[in-house]
Amino acid sequence: MGDPSFYPHAVTRLERLDTHISTVFLTGPWAYKLKKPVDFGFLDFTSLDSRRHFCEREVFLNQRLSRGIYMAVVQISKNQGGRIFLGEGDEVVEYAVKMKQLREEESLRWRVASGMVSGNDMRNLGFLLADFYESSRRDSEIDRYGHPDVIAFNMEENFYQIRPYIEDVLASEQTEQYEFIRQVSRAFFLNYSNLFNHRVASGRIRDGHGDLRSDHIYFSDGIQIIDCIEFNDRFRYGDVVGDLAFLHMDLEHLGREDLCQEFLAAYAERADDFEMYALLDFYAAYRAVVKVKVACLRWEEMESPKEREALAKEAMSYLQQAYRYALQFSRPTIWAVMGLPATGKSSVAGMLSKKLSLPIFQSDLIRREMPGVTETSLGVVGYDEGAYRSTMRQRVYGKMLLMAMDELKKGHSVVLDATFCNRRWRDELRQLAGDLDTNLVVVECTSDEQTIRARLQRREGEGGISDARLEHLPKMMREYETPSELPPEIFLQLDTSLPQAQVIARALSHGYAKKREQVKALGMG
Repeated sequence: MGDPSFYPHAVTRLERLDTHISTVFLTGPWAYKLKKPVDFGFLDFTSLDSRRHFCEREVFLNQRLSRGIYMAVVQISKNQGGRIFLGEGDEVVEYAVKMKQLREEESLRWRVASGMVSGNDMRNLGFLLADFYESSRRDSEIDRYGHPDVIAFNMEENFYQIRPYIEDVLASEQTEQYEFIRQVSRAFFLNYSNLFNHRVASGRIRDGHGDLRSDHIYFSDGIQIIDCIEFNDRFRYGDVVGDLAFLHMDLEHLGREDLCQEFLAAYAERADDFEMYALLDFYAAYRAVVKVKVACLRWEEMESPKEREALAKEAMSYLQQAYRYALQFSRPTIWAVMGLPATGKSSVAGMLSKKLSLPIFQSDLIRREMPGVTETSLGVVGYDEGAYRSTMRQRVYGKMLLMAMDELKKGHSVVLDATFCNRRWRDELRQLAGDLDTNLVVVECTSDEQTIRARLQRREGEGGISDARLEHLPKMMREYETPSELPPEIFLQLDTSLPQAQVIARALSHGYAKKREQVKALGMG
């Protein structure tokens, strides 16, 4: 197959590419992909029948996300004279997948490196993936792969398979990073078992791609996605965020976090799956560890010291990336949602709490439970009177921060819902985050005065946990100290007059980016 005359068509340029499980021959118009006769435990291509079977699976599965690329499974035969040729013959010696050869310049990886990818390209990719997962197969067998024990098995298998290579391939200091990733991943299951189970119940476990990365995505006649996992169903079955996290991890490895933000936000909004942000770092770490494993397996195959050195650097780079994700999902975050009454802050805080599976502490509820507060001191009273007088408000904020501190010390993130209208309360919030070494994302909800007035007017007959009314607005606006002191790495302003899906998408997308930057700023990973 390394000879151009072997092929029954014109060959413009012949090139051979190898991975640890396959060999691909590029001829110009067509590509031919063969399975290597290897057995790694998680795949077994040692028999000719198994290689034929998995070639057929590859064609079938990849036609879900591509058009006119995967043509057929072709035979490589030998005639009675011993000549080996492409096509049917007396004896089949091998099988190959025949594909239309795509141009490298059309791949997402090439376009990223060349600066030729737009935000609109990434949004279209996010929409495509949302539609794909919505229509992809789901049943009780596939659901099983979303359960924590199955995910834990796959995760532990990766760590087990990397273990023999730690001394030979990875740097000595990375042994501690490897152990940290493994331990905090295990802890994540204990803290978020309900979230994993909810993902199953809400239909987020699907027959996905399994190897979604930038060199498998092409902008050719629309968007084409190739090379899904065909050799082991359990690597393809799972939570859709596992697929998304692979591409997210790959794009961040290429230094384009901004592109991640675009396609993830588009997916979340189209699929109504904002909950995926709660799992993104965990799965990104998992996928980075998979890349470490693959590099280690290829390292073992190589004999050239130069090739081994390059693969060792690749493995170390991906382990460092997995370490950063592990820091991100194990380091608690305070999500403080602030703003004037009727700006939608309680709605945003509630959505963050729900989608991220986090406890929420609301100043309005805490006030009602404070000692000495009675029904007469609550309700619609004058501004700065009763339970809303200055000294009581200070006690409410103190109590809220104490309650948050208890959760943060357990390693749990929290959502806080309060106006934080005075700088001194925001200073205390920042002091708490600094003392406990946590991330802090402050989300200020804003809306135009006309909208605020209309919302407060509707409260007159509806009630609720907030007693703020239209008559209080002028004084509240005068006393509201804008959070100009907050640095951009922790502060996000939200216009809540936009549709709710857009508001929560922006809160989670930009909030996630700020968490990432805070971890980077600490020199961690």
